[in-house]
Amino acid sequence: MTQYGKVYLVGSGPGDPELLTIKARRLIDTVDVVVYDQLPGKAILDSIPSGTEKINAGKHSGEHTLKQHEINAVIVEKAKEGKSVVRLKGGDPYMFGRGGEEAQELIEAGVQFEVVPGITSAVAVPAYAGIPVTHRDHASMVTFITGHEDPTKDESALDWKTLANFNGTIVIFMGVKMLGRNVGELMKNGKDPQTPVALIERGTRPDQRVTIGTLENIEAIAKERGVKTPAITIIGDVVKLHEELGEQFLSE
Repeated sequence: MTQYGKVYLVGSGPGDPELLTIKARRLIDTVDVVVYDQLPGKAILDSIPSGTEKINAGKHSGEHTLKQHEINAVIVEKAKEGKSVVRLKGGDPYMFGRGGEEAQELIEAGVQFEVVPGITSAVAVPAYAGIPVTHRDHASMVTFITGHEDPTKDESALDWKTLANFNGTIVIFMGVKMLGRNVGELMKNGKDPQTPVALIERGTRPDQRVTIGTLENIEAIAKERGVKTPAITIIGDVVKLHEELGEQFLSE
């Protein structure tokens, strides 16, 4: 029987190298191959041992080093060569990270795999900016949505009417490009235009930047400040806590 290697779908956390899990660190340091995205950030990528085979599968908006089917093929191929492989992703591999799709491919190929959860940016990035996603005085619920749906879908799977009436915190992943559409849909469906919004770029890293506004004006403010990916969008009353709890990240 052919002996394949094993693939680890590893979440690297939101970017601060000290937020890597102990297990993630051990695997990165010991496997044969690391197939990585750009989201883990330079500090983590630079820490991959020099003797490890590194394959850049980085994906940016509109620019892919490898397409998803090519990434799937690479991790299967390397495992079938008998190598141990870390598929390194930002945040958590199963939180809008397409880790589930890669796991399905590995099962189909008969390759053993293991998921290594990571700290999701949906919680950690707002926390570093002084914004708890839940707070007894402001929000008892939180929902996570993607700012970029599958472009092949005939229609959006997001229920904007329900989201507009959601009395909690909304966290949008990678939504800078579609910011105007997202805030517009919320207001069109009845969300108060004065609802606070925070955009947090390069969260948990030394150059983290926070931009504050409301549904009504955040698009104009983001354009003026040149907000770029990677960024997380937080919508809801918890954003008001930024000024009190996140003084080191005040946007003024």
